[in-house]
Amino acid sequence: MTVFQIGDKVETLDDVISGKVIKVSGSTVTMETTDGFSLNFESNELVRIDTGDIKVSNYEISQIKAEKELPKKRRAQVMKPKERNAPKMEVDLHIHQLTKSNKGMSNHEMLNLQLDTARRQLDFAVRKRIQKVVFIHGVGEGILKEELYYLFRRYENVKYYDADYQKYGLGATEVYIYQNA
Repeated sequence: MTVFQIGDKVETLDDVISGKVIKVSGSTVTMETTDGFSLNFESNELVRIDTGDIKVSNYEISQIKAEKELPKKRRAQVMKPKERNAPKMEVDLHIHQLTKSNKGMSNHEMLNLQLDTARRQLDFAVRKRIQKVVFIHGVGEGILKEELYYLFRRYENVKYYDADYQKYGLGATEVYIYQNA
């Protein structure tokens, strides 16, 4: 059983009523609410609330200030062992990256240029034993993405999935190439 003293800040357990203890008589506690009403409660219906006052010495304040003034050590970005051994290759398949001007090109010709570039880059990665290739295709209507997936399915040693969303958004596919020993 909690013993209350005059001046304690309290709240009721069942209602949203808070205030200050103004009288204690046995197990009955009289509380003055924040609205100025005097209400009687049994001591088991109340709970003491923290006043929120935090006492800190000048010594503790000076310690914290000194700690804050120290220059912060910068953390070097640590790469995972797998990432260190597997350089990642990026291939941007946006049409403006592949040709100086796409004037006069039909959609079919642009798509074929993009797919030929993807095929050449994937073959290059296989030959050079590069494990990961990210193909940046953009979001668009998804035609290039579907054609890329069709191309990737023709390779036996390839697994493909959406690339890192934080870095590329929805417009990129990462290809993992299994290397034979």
